[in-house]
Amino acid sequence: AIGHLRRQRELLVERGEHLANMVAAIDRELEAKAMGMQLSPEEQLDVFGTDKVGGEWAEEAEHRWGETDAVRESQRRTARYGKADWERLKVESDDGLRGFAEAMREGVPADSPKGHELAEAHREFLCRWFYDCGYEMHRGLADMYVADERFTATFDVVAPGLAAYVRDAIIANADAHHA
Repeated sequence: AIGHLRRQRELLVERGEHLANMVAAIDRELEAKAMGMQLSPEEQLDVFGTDKVGGEWAEEAEHRWGETDAVRESQRRTARYGKADWERLKVESDDGLRGFAEAMREGVPADSPKGHELAEAHREFLCRWFYDCGYEMHRGLADMYVADERFTATFDVVAPGLAAYVRDAIIANADAHHA
């Protein structure tokens, strides 16, 4: 009788783990849908290397910017993106980060014409894929890249100090356009 009860308990624990995994998968899908992303967790893994795109970052964006025009526009646009769109977006994003990293490694000053060019390309990337990103909004994003360790880590994994370099380039570019 004790052996049978232990086996029943094991089966229930296994079932509980299975149900917890199913709930986690549904939560990830809900997070993606909240961001307007139409990719399955498997497609997210294929494109981004993780099936947890959004998550606390999406919550942070919602907390910081709530129901702003930029958030609504980003959600409207990204809701239409399929896997091929996300793959193109990811390539463009990676190319932009590489450009910043190469310039930083070569000692190009963030406030140089090349730094301005990279920052403007980054701003145009945001405008093209997500929302109209004016210079003040771009400046706010740049500050967040160094103030929020999650963003800093994303940049600095490419090259240590990259988040600060990108921020400096974006701020210099914004200043130049307001001069």
